[in-house]
Amino acid sequence: MFKKYLFVLLSFVIFGSLKNPAIAQDIDVNIRDYGRPDSLHSSILNQDRQFKVIVPPGYKPGSAEKYDVMYVLDGSDWNTGTIAQIQHFVEDQGFMPSTIIVSIMEPDRNADLAPTHLDTWKNSGGADKFLGFLKNELIPYINKQYPSNGDNTLWGHSLSGMFVLYALVTKPTLFKSYIAIDPSVWWDDSYVQKIAAAKLQTLPFDNTTFFIAGRESTMSSMKVDSLEIILKKFAPASLRWKLNVYSGETHGSVKFKGTYDGLKHAYDGHIRNMYFSPMNGVVLKDKPFKLFYDQDTAHIHYTVDGTVPTINSPLIQPQITVNGPAKVTYKVFTNRSRYDLIRTGEFATEVMPKPLHVPPKKWQSGGFNYTYYEGTWDKWPDLTKLKPAKTGITDLNFDPDKLPLKNHYALVIDGLLESNEEGYYVFGMGGDKGKLYIDNKLVITCDDDYKTYLVPLSKGFYPFRIEYLQQHEQYRLDWQQHLTPSIMESQNVINFPVNLQYGRR
Repeated sequence: MFKKYLFVLLSFVIFGSLKNPAIAQDIDVNIRDYGRPDSLHSSILNQDRQFKVIVPPGYKPGSAEKYDVMYVLDGSDWNTGTIAQIQHFVEDQGFMPSTIIVSIMEPDRNADLAPTHLDTWKNSGGADKFLGFLKNELIPYINKQYPSNGDNTLWGHSLSGMFVLYALVTKPTLFKSYIAIDPSVWWDDSYVQKIAAAKLQTLPFDNTTFFIAGRESTMSSMKVDSLEIILKKFAPASLRWKLNVYSGETHGSVKFKGTYDGLKHAYDGHIRNMYFSPMNGVVLKDKPFKLFYDQDTAHIHYTVDGTVPTINSPLIQPQITVNGPAKVTYKVFTNRSRYDLIRTGEFATEVMPKPLHVPPKKWQSGGFNYTYYEGTWDKWPDLTKLKPAKTGITDLNFDPDKLPLKNHYALVIDGLLESNEEGYYVFGMGGDKGKLYIDNKLVITCDDDYKTYLVPLSKGFYPFRIEYLQQHEQYRLDWQQHLTPSIMESQNVINFPVNLQYGRR
């Protein structure tokens, strides 16, 4: 059963750009309720440095789970709150995993972010020290004190976006992803851009990602247009870079779209789950079958011989045809291999029992029989020792949601299913914990998920049985959706027609 959540982003007041990007930031150190305040003394900077850490809400102290870390420069209240909202939205859509956010305060942006000194910019020129602070003090501290897995992203805007570029060309392995929003590439006659032109081809990138958000109206003045030329000419294949140019945005508002697109690029290919249908099944030697996939196919490769797909294996299509028995494997390749997913389906040749030609006496159409039991069980109970709390027929009025309890019950649905077409059928089932049998063959076992199964059926009547245990109220039994041979191509699932459900009367 697929669970979709609606995540609503807050709207923010976005101020227009100022002439001096170094002061066009909100440097309020009071980040209010966004995360946990923390600090450490930096020997490199010779000062205490404040930052705030936002740990994923699902993290449980003491667990072994580890997370990527996103280091946010210009860690003001506005940046921290906005970026946290965007990150949670991108995660909620399945485009990236849960992530720790470290919001770094900048008491003197000129000193921290500028790689060279300009007389007109007070205290500028301390970027090397600040980068050393990140590498040798802050990141080791975060790795020790928080559940970090060592994969890091660096985010910056304006002057700090230029610093992101500086970090990329001077410390290319310190971060896995670099996100620069409307970066001030113009700094000191494009100083960092010149380093990029000289060094990019020789830097040891390892599937590193670099995202730049530029504004159409300032591509030239910010020198982002010339940076693009350099990247096209010198960036190696191991640096996966992307430039998005936005129109109608201000220096401040571009953060919103740029951060969203930057995070998607950093985790390009990431998906929460990978479902193809049917997931397993019984097949006939002389009858091909089709597999369907309705998500993004750009990053998924497949094999049908049981081997693990490689990047050179065929790309999956919305539907593929498979001949005979097969072990089908799908693999999604992401920018960060730790999030690659593999799913395998077994399709074996097996002789299905012949159906009944007519239903037994006293069996009538109009619904299966169901038996409902109440109790708290950790596993499937011995129903022979229990008295049903309710019995009935799965007619048009039957709805599992209308049973007396929302959880702590067991349900058995059984009868005969009439197959009025010959060919492949796909059955699906989802919910809490359940099993689906067709002709006494266990075809689906679900456990807080949804699964599908392919079965070749002849015309006739097949024993049908569901055993379902509802332990948690948030799950809902989904048991009737299926595909018949005539609608297989359309993938428009239907519920079992009541007139094809037979029960004892």
